[in-house]
Formats: sequence, C-alpha cells, structure tokens
Amino acid sequence: MKLTERTQRIFRARVLALVVFAALCMSTSAGAQNRRGGGGRGGDSSGQGDPDIQLGIDLTRQGKFAEAIRHFLAAQARVGDDFVLDFNLSLCYVATGQFKPAIALLNHVRAGGRDATEIENLLAQAYIGDGQQDRAFEAFQSAVRISPKDEKLYLYIADACMQSGNFDAGLKIVETGVNRLPKSAPLHLDRGLFFVQLDRVDDAQRDLVEAAKLAPGSDIAYIATAQADLLSGDVSGAVQAGREGIRKPHPHFMLPALFGEAVVRAGIDPQQPEFSEAVSALEKSTAERGGYSSAQLALAKLYLLENRIEDAIARLNIAGQLEPDNPAVYSNLVIAYRKRGDAAHAQEAAAMLARLNALQAQKIADAKGDTKAGYAARTPHQ
Repeated sequence: MKLTERTQRIFRARVLALVVFAALCMSTSAGAQNRRGGGGRGGDSSGQGDPDIQLGIDLTRQGKFAEAIRHFLAAQARVGDDFVLDFNLSLCYVATGQFKPAIALLNHVRAGGRDATEIENLLAQAYIGDGQQDRAFEAFQSAVRISPKDEKLYLYIADACMQSGNFDAGLKIVETGVNRLPKSAPLHLDRGLFFVQLDRVDDAQRDLVEAAKLAPGSDIAYIATAQADLLSGDVSGAVQAGREGIRKPHPHFMLPALFGEAVVRAGIDPQQPEFSEAVSALEKSTAERGGYSSAQLALAKLYLLENRIEDAIARLNIAGQLEPDNPAVYSNLVIAYRKRGDAAHAQEAAAMLARLNALQAQKIADAKGDTKAGYAARTPHQ
C-alpha cells in the first residue's frame, strides 16, 4: 500500500518523536559501551557511527523515508542486528506503507529483549495498517502497561486508526486514554472526532465542548468549537471561531480549512471580508502544506464561488490525488466542469462520484456504525 503525500506528512510528526527515542537509545548504549570499554552486540548499538545509519536517520527526520530505507538496508548488510538501525528502518517501513516487513522487524526487536512503549506503539500502528486489529490492540495494551500516562501513545495509535478508517478501533483507543487522562484536551478532541465519524453527534458535541473548556484560547479550542458549531448548524459560530483561530500567530494547519468550510456553508459573499480572509488563509496554508487535502478542497469551493473555474479545478484535482476516495472532490468537480462547459470531464467525475457513493452505501450495509458523517476535521496533533 502506498501512502498519500498527506498521510506521509501527518506521519512525519509521529516519526520525529520516535526518532528522538531511538537517538536516546543510541547515546545511552554508546555510553554503556564506553564504560565497559568495548563493543558488544545483541541489542547494543554496534552500528554506532556507521555513515549509512547516520544518513538514514537524517533522511528520516526530513520525512524522506524511501531514501532512508536504502541507507538502512546498506548498513544492515554490514552491521547485522542493531537496535537503532532496526527501529528506524521499521519507522520508515510504516511511513511508506510497508507494514509486513515493519511487523517482522519489530517482532525481531521484541524477541531480542527490548521492552519499550515506543516499540509497542509503532508495532500497533503497523498492525493497524496491515488490517490486524486484534494484534494491534494487544500491542497497544502492552504499551499502556508500560506507560499508562503517556498521552502521545493514545494520540499516535488513534491517528493511525483514523487514517486507515478504523473508527471503532480508534474510539476504543481514545476512550482508554480519556479514562486514564480525563483532563487531556487532545484526547477529548480526538474522541469527539471519532464520534463524528461514527455519526454519534450528541456524544461528539459533548467531547468537543469539553476539549474547548480544557484548553481555552488554544488551537484545540478553536478547532473543537468550529467543528462543534458546524455539527450543530451554527455556521456563524463556526465562522467566528475559525476567524479568531486563523488570526492567532502560527495557527494550526487545520484551522484555515475549517474556516473556509464555515464561510462556504454560511453563504458569505465573495465581497465580504470573511471571504477574502478565508481565501488568503487557505492560499497560505496550501502553499506551506500542500498535502492537506481538506484545505485544497475548501479553497476549491471558495474559488468556485468566485467563478475562478480553472483555479478550482486545479485544486480539486490535487485534492483528488491526495484523497481519491472522497466523494466531495468529485461532486465539486462535476459542478466545476459543467461551469466550464466540459461535458466529457463532468460525466467522468459524475461516474466516479456514483461509484464512491455505491461503495459507501455498501460499507454502511456491511459494517454497522462505521459511517462518516459530514465534515470532520483531521486530528489536530498530527
């Protein structure tokens, strides 16, 4: 499975935290070796100083996972078993959607006696990506036993569930976290977004409101408030929350997309200041983070309202490449192509929309509760 650019960008934040863990293990192991006065293998960092390992780690930090894999494999041929090498290679396998080799390598690390939250965390993510939900939950439970108060543990594994569409599993993960960390605003926001995906609107509203209360004035509060207002139909409230959020220094990348969606739903005219603010915020956001499909889609909708048809089509095509199973992309492409007078492409987009709607209907019929309700933002800690 090849991950989209959006998913790779989202995964990069999780990777950086885990790379720090591996680097700490490297320095700790090196210190222990120096105190013993020698090398050693079997779990120590015998590859300490290997140029391919160092270059691979640098590439991993930059999100260049495929390139990093080549260097790690080259080092592996010389070094053999080495924790830092194996762990970082596993990270890159998960980041590029190569879940089976990641699982094999992480289980090999486990068998060598390593017992750490980060290993179980990454293993759970790999199992989720590979569709092995029972084993993913076992790895998650192992991580919880080691670090029950580690907020990022719950957030990272829940994010993997969100990205793979395993909303029931993600909700179970987040609820475990909320039970142990009831004052965590990110976990309440996550749970609210999973409730949105499962069409449990009342439950979603309660968690979104709680998240905003727990972190007033933060990006989480603005995201939660805007999402809650969109759910309740209070589009003016969503516009206000989104507008306040994007005016803060360095707003979270989700906020322009939420604000743009609220502006569209509120029917704000292109001549009004909120409209131009939304366009400017989204143009800046997509320039900085082009792999976030929700922002591309929101900007396309605004361009359509301005009658900037070619610009809208360009953004919709980008969104379609990033998220090819999103019906909203194709419903808007139908509108855009019809406005352009392009009947052939409009028909192609309509056919794709019909296929996706049929698949969604079948999914709802086959899996109770696993439905996607309206506009839901991606988790903000990503």
